[in-house]
Amino acid sequence: MSRNSASNTRLEPARIKTALAAACLLAASALHASPLPHLPDFEAVGSGTLRFFGLRIYDATLWSPGGVWSAGHPYALELVYARSFAGGAIAQRSIEEMRAQRPWPEATLARWERAMRALFPDVEKGDRLIGVRMPGAGATFYSGTRKLGQISDEAFADAFFGIWLAPATRAPELRAQLLKSP
Repeated sequence: MSRNSASNTRLEPARIKTALAAACLLAASALHASPLPHLPDFEAVGSGTLRFFGLRIYDATLWSPGGVWSAGHPYALELVYARSFAGGAIAQRSIEEMRAQRPWPEATLARWERAMRALFPDVEKGDRLIGVRMPGAGATFYSGTRKLGQISDEAFADAFFGIWLAPATRAPELRAQLLKSP
């Protein structure tokens, strides 16, 4: 064995460690990367899982600029579904959750449900829906990175994102995980 090949053999474990460390850093940065390319400064605030009678429904992650959430600033909520649901069922359940938080006029809820039914696709396990809240512009929805559409109604956007983020949410544990609060 030549001197060069002996020294290369001794360096091999160091190279492996360096490669593993780089791979870990890339994986960690991917976990904190924005879910949408046009929102590169968005970082994860918190995440959690919604379960119903023990069944995993979806994993949720809240994203905001710099990873600091404020209701009055832009943010995004990403849901990665653990099972299949019809888009109409997602819209209907969203209305039920909005209704549970405060009394809305039925005509308003009906209008919002029609708008969501027109936007929300059926989802399969692993599908990702993202709602982006831009104050003053309502809510924009994406399936992965494909834009589904926008609902410009500010009251709708507040009520919709309130399903997860309002103090009156019916999922307070998930809210605490999203907001990283005790």
